[in-house]
Amino acid sequence: MTIKPIKNENDYQRALERLELIFDARKGSEDGDELEVLGILIERYEDEHFPIDFPDPIEAIKFRMEQMGYNQNDLAKVIGLKSRASEILNKKRKLSLEMIRLLHDNLKIPTEVLIQAY
Repeated sequence: MTIKPIKNENDYQRALERLELIFDARKGSEDGDELEVLGILIERYEDEHFPIDFPDPIEAIKFRMEQMGYNQNDLAKVIGLKSRASEILNKKRKLSLEMIRLLHDNLKIPTEVLIQAY
């Protein structure tokens, strides 16, 4: 097992190719240990070079509503008023701290997503 840091795109591609070759290795075997270390190195490289941003708060609300089979009336029950729900979904009203708490508690949307500017 020869493991090196992933410093550039070529190193990254080689690591991915090696990972694919040993992907089904048994845990605890030499290849299994290499797989585990390679996975950590690849994850670190990807986190640094390909960061994933949080989604837009309103799009996250709409997505979660779709997942839960909610409509605007259901959202109104969570945050208070139907008109307020409409304003939120149309980005005419900002989310208040209380709304963020209610959406987090009821729709299980992470607060980190809801507090972003939009």
